[in-house]
Amino acid sequence: MLPGIADAEGLCEAIRQQTEMMADLRLVAELGLPQGCIAAGYIRNFVWDVLHGYTVRTPLQDADVLYFDPLCLDEEAEKAYDAKLRERNPRLNWSAKNQARMHLRNGAAPYLSVEDAMKRWPETATAVGARLDAEGEVEIIAPLGLADLLSLQVRQGPYFHDDAVFRQRVNGKAWLSRWPRLVLVEEEDRGRGDTSQMR
Repeated sequence: MLPGIADAEGLCEAIRQQTEMMADLRLVAELGLPQGCIAAGYIRNFVWDVLHGYTVRTPLQDADVLYFDPLCLDEEAEKAYDAKLRERNPRLNWSAKNQARMHLRNGAAPYLSVEDAMKRWPETATAVGARLDAEGEVEIIAPLGLADLLSLQVRQGPYFHDDAVFRQRVNGKAWLSRWPRLVLVEEEDRGRGDTSQMR
């Protein structure tokens, strides 16, 4: 693994060097999902592993696949995508979620896109995804930026207001013991600006 990742291009290069990650991104790309990407712990844990110098990747509970299809809000469609992905790669516990319907589960106004949904997640470092563009190049989606992820900061997302859930996630997932260089940031300023997708 690389000794560090300094920016979006560095993250793209780190992913390009991982044969399994590239194969996973190709699988998702082949599904043709609108705005499809792999996000959350799949990317976050990889970066934290790299920045801690771990040579073996931390096992994943699941591989989160996001897409945005307001014309098909049927949960069964998501399960069908899970099955297709598991058939091609049973190594991962795939979890496809149509972000066009996630607002219903979260009791929120409809989301406008995958990025719009991601920026409402509990932690800034989790709101990062990757996909292959039309040319097959790695593209990073980070609506809250990469600064916290790459500097090992665990910070509550600026649009997520349930402090108890945030704390429960940090403690329940034992991030600070699994990756001891992480720093839990007490958020005082929620006015962080958005950044658009990066490459």
